[in-house]
Amino acid sequence: MKLELDELMLDHDIGAMLVLGNGQHNPPMVYLTGGGHILNALLIKKRGQAPILFHGPMERDEAARTGLSTVSLSKYPLSAYLKDANGDRLRAQALRLKHILADAGITSGKLALYGHGDIGRIYHELLALERLSDITFDGDLNGQVLQKAAATKDSEEIERIRKMAEITNRVVANTADFLSSCSVDSGKLVHPSGRPVTIGEVKQKINLWLAEAGAENPKGTIFATGRDAGIPHSSGTAADILEPGKTIVFDIFPCEPGGGYYYDFTRTWCLGYAPDEVVQAHQHVFEVYQKIVQDLEVGALFSAYQAKTCELFEARGHPTIRQQPDTEVGFVHSIGHGLGLNVHEKPFSGATAGEDDRLIPGSVFTIEPGLYYPDKGFGVRIEDSYWVTPDHRFEKFTDFPYDLILPSRGVARR
Repeated sequence: MKLELDELMLDHDIGAMLVLGNGQHNPPMVYLTGGGHILNALLIKKRGQAPILFHGPMERDEAARTGLSTVSLSKYPLSAYLKDANGDRLRAQALRLKHILADAGITSGKLALYGHGDIGRIYHELLALERLSDITFDGDLNGQVLQKAAATKDSEEIERIRKMAEITNRVVANTADFLSSCSVDSGKLVHPSGRPVTIGEVKQKINLWLAEAGAENPKGTIFATGRDAGIPHSSGTAADILEPGKTIVFDIFPCEPGGGYYYDFTRTWCLGYAPDEVVQAHQHVFEVYQKIVQDLEVGALFSAYQAKTCELFEARGHPTIRQQPDTEVGFVHSIGHGLGLNVHEKPFSGATAGEDDRLIPGSVFTIEPGLYYPDKGFGVRIEDSYWVTPDHRFEKFTDFPYDLILPSRGVARR
């Protein structure tokens, strides 16, 4: 949580944090400001002190809504620094940033760098500033400061994620109802007019329903069928026509407007009926899902459940990345990941997981076992998001049926 930031900065010898970029779709800036229509800002968080937000003059009211101390960048006109730099724009930008940092009480030490922007310009500007001062910049490579603090959520953050879960639930239900309302004709899902239903059309409806509910979908939606469903992050082919008996992997991960808190959820469906091999794979995925959820313990390493998932799938005859790290069939990804202002954040369960990736109170995370057989034309994944409550319980954000088969008019359920 944010209360941990000063302690984490001290542990890693970081005197201050510098966050660059917009106030939207920029997780570090959103985390420390709460978001808002703020463009090309600088946020400086000195250890032991509250953050200061340096903003453009046209966003002064938006900046004030953050509740932070604010300073207009109009106080630092680049033209003044160009004179001191004899017209050298890069040197002028470095002098300007040096002045801003000095006004925030920073003239030396290590600064952790976060945010979004033009990486080339920022790189050269910071190098120039390092040559002009006793300040050094460092990237929080392993997420030991800001990501670690953000890995545990407070009650307000949990409620914001819960709201996104409720919106997601409604949109998934709308999608299921729409698919079931269509008919099958000549092996294709069709409208009453006889026009085939495509992946692209379904995605358009999903985006509309999300927008109407007050959510954004900046990273798109996975709605993939057939062979695409067997490739975990295939988003699906827009022109593909939905057909009975083919798996549909529906992975939806919308967020609050402005790039706020995300939710993450997956179900796998077949229209009308499912082939025996798909039924069995879905049953195996559901069994593994239930076992992992049943075995969750507060304080446990998340990576322990990755190992357990591999063990369970291997016992059911499926390849896993534990046995074959380069496998592209069977279980090929991690069992879950943290969730918040990023779709994927700490705690991690896979290859990048460390000793601090634990399921502790305040953690929000996904559980998402899956099996993938693209050459057989199918994939299966089930995913729900959970959090660890202050009283050491595991709570799922929302309930939705796990049924594999969606009824479809014109197809007899087998």
